[in-house]
Amino acid sequence: MVPTVEWKDGAVRLLDQSRLPGAVEFLDCRDYQTVAEAIRTLKVRGAPAIGVTAAMGVALGAQSLQTTDDATFAQTVLKICDELAATRPTAVNLFWAIERMKRKLESLKGHPVSAIKERLVSESQAILDEDITLCKTMGRHGAELIQDGQTILTHCNAGSLATAGYGTALGVIRAAWEQGKKINVIADETRPVLQGARLTAWELMQDHIPVTLITDNMAGSLMRQGKIQLCVVGADRIAANGDVANKIGTYSVAVLAKAHDIPFYVAAPYSTIDLNTKSGEDIPIEQRNASEVTTIHGSHPVAPKDVAVHNPAFDVTPAELITGIITERGVFKPQEISRHFVS
Repeated sequence: MVPTVEWKDGAVRLLDQSRLPGAVEFLDCRDYQTVAEAIRTLKVRGAPAIGVTAAMGVALGAQSLQTTDDATFAQTVLKICDELAATRPTAVNLFWAIERMKRKLESLKGHPVSAIKERLVSESQAILDEDITLCKTMGRHGAELIQDGQTILTHCNAGSLATAGYGTALGVIRAAWEQGKKINVIADETRPVLQGARLTAWELMQDHIPVTLITDNMAGSLMRQGKIQLCVVGADRIAANGDVANKIGTYSVAVLAKAHDIPFYVAAPYSTIDLNTKSGEDIPIEQRNASEVTTIHGSHPVAPKDVAVHNPAFDVTPAELITGIITERGVFKPQEISRHFVS
């Protein structure tokens, strides 16, 4: 797996996902502002990966501060946290990781600034390492749901590219493949930014896992023909009642799966579960630039100039459409999440 994000030589190194699949290029962020811009512009994306990147952005910003007064240092780090938190509103992992870095900062009150800087880097690395471990555990739980010979539909990208490594939804698929199950994957293209076409298809091909790319509007037809036996997707936020926010188009897939009696699973770590949000109606949905819809990669027009555009990045899938939520603690009914995870 190509590292999505890592701390390297005093910088936050990101795989520039806006360049895939045409080029594998890395972006070395040497200040937290560059990290924030990379999150905003989808150079790094996927809820867990955004969380890890934000944590490393906090640590990176701390390194540049010259003050030796711990109170002044802490106050400035908190401002850095606020700037990073303002990059994207929907994925709760971003806020979870930043809050964890704030708690670490608070616990180090009174320590020398040089020591606090080191501990912040260590904490961000711990978040990265934990994410990989959680994804692998999640993958093992989810692989039990996949039978040999099945074809699985996934939407957007919830693989190693969307995490610190291994993946959530694709982690489930990857684990089943590693167990020797002969499976096939169908990847929705995922308009308008084409994460399924550009990222999921590329990632699975790197691992030699059989994958077929389809346009978003083909899923229902394939389900009706009996060519899909299971759906598994990731999540950007899971509310206390089990409603799930994920990439736009996920709700449509869930409705189709329900209509064709096909199991629909969501894979996500505990950092994606937000018990402070009661239901999907309370999840903020990011609205993105119209050019994502009217052009391909911002340069090739596919719509009339100045046409009105609605471009939400996410939608909400109600709990009643979800067969189960795959976590590092096991697989649960959506309505059971609040009983198994503490806020």
